[in-house]
Amino acid sequence: MIFYLHGFDATSPGNHEKMRQLQFIDPDVRLLSYSTLHPRHDMQHLLKEVAKQMQYTDDPAPLMVGVGLGGYWAERIGFLNGLKSVLINPNLHPEENMQGKIDRPEEYADIANKCVSQFRLKNTQRAMCIFSVNDGVFDNQQLASELKPYYSIEWDEVQPHKFPQLAAHLPKIKAFKLA
Repeated sequence: MIFYLHGFDATSPGNHEKMRQLQFIDPDVRLLSYSTLHPRHDMQHLLKEVAKQMQYTDDPAPLMVGVGLGGYWAERIGFLNGLKSVLINPNLHPEENMQGKIDRPEEYADIANKCVSQFRLKNTQRAMCIFSVNDGVFDNQQLASELKPYYSIEWDEVQPHKFPQLAAHLPKIKAFKLA
């Protein structure tokens, strides 16, 4: 089973396409939708939804996959549920770069402060990161350097921020899920 977490643009038709591509790894791909606007509510909702969905699978290694803001959630929700995660162009600091786009961006900082201390150290090698060289939204070199001590980093020379085509990375994602 693969849990897919969309980015800030929840209604993008690209989400359906990415979910379709992920079905080449596992036919059971489930969208975990969230508001994007209310972080504290989103975290509670996602934790409850993952717990509920886990009751309906016999997959020994479910995987979280998130793009952009979904990458932020995939890392945290995956960690809290003991699941591996794939973070694609993750938004690591929404409390800084979502000002004016969401109601309470400071809630992201609050979540970070209340999360398990040094969670990335405790989550080492449980996430795989895929970054676009030409993201156009984030400084992925800086973000990759932040995550490199903990997770494997893959680079894509072609895809933009929303990463519409996962095909080149599907074999690596599948190997990571099964490892």
